[in-house]
Amino acid sequence: MRLPWRREDRDSSHDLLVVGLGNPGREYATTRHNVGFMVVDELARRHGGSWRGKFGAQLADIRIEGHKVALLKPETFMNLSGQAVAPAAAYFKLKPEAILVVHDESDLEVGRLQARLGGGSAGHNGIKSVAKSLGTPYFLRLRVGVGRPERGDRRPLADYVLAAFESHEDVETLVRRAADAVETLDAEGLDRAQVSINGRPPEP
Repeated sequence: MRLPWRREDRDSSHDLLVVGLGNPGREYATTRHNVGFMVVDELARRHGGSWRGKFGAQLADIRIEGHKVALLKPETFMNLSGQAVAPAAAYFKLKPEAILVVHDESDLEVGRLQARLGGGSAGHNGIKSVAKSLGTPYFLRLRVGVGRPERGDRRPLADYVLAAFESHEDVETLVRRAADAVETLDAEGLDRAQVSINGRPPEP
């Protein structure tokens, strides 16, 4: 099956750019809003990637089953993420459909994953910024469910996503499954990968 981000038909050194969204700084490292950072960190760990500064971001190169993949963690803060993504995409000569953005999604329960191409931002400012900077919403997304405040929790959603996961929510398993999903997307393409990623319920 031909995958749209393979290099055979274009002048690029990489097959795919995987962007993890989050905020820089130790105080944000374990928050729900930073789950995108956590996922690309896990991918770098698995595949021996080393981080370096470039494009106003942290960048690492890895190989997944022989495919060359760039990992990116914007250091612009969430609302300006696109300012790092657009120059990286231009540098690697990648079309938007060869860019996969991994981000927290409060409209999905904790642990649920959803892969898709394009669509709206659902109020996510990082996604808005990436779409604006690329000039299109037509890029891949892996939405990682972080849930919403439970009944009786009066925190605004903005405060909720900037808080850490609860201990019972097993963030390590969530991050591992999301990293698995990125590898599946790279190997199989969106159409086939959606069947297993979107249809799988959160682990108990």
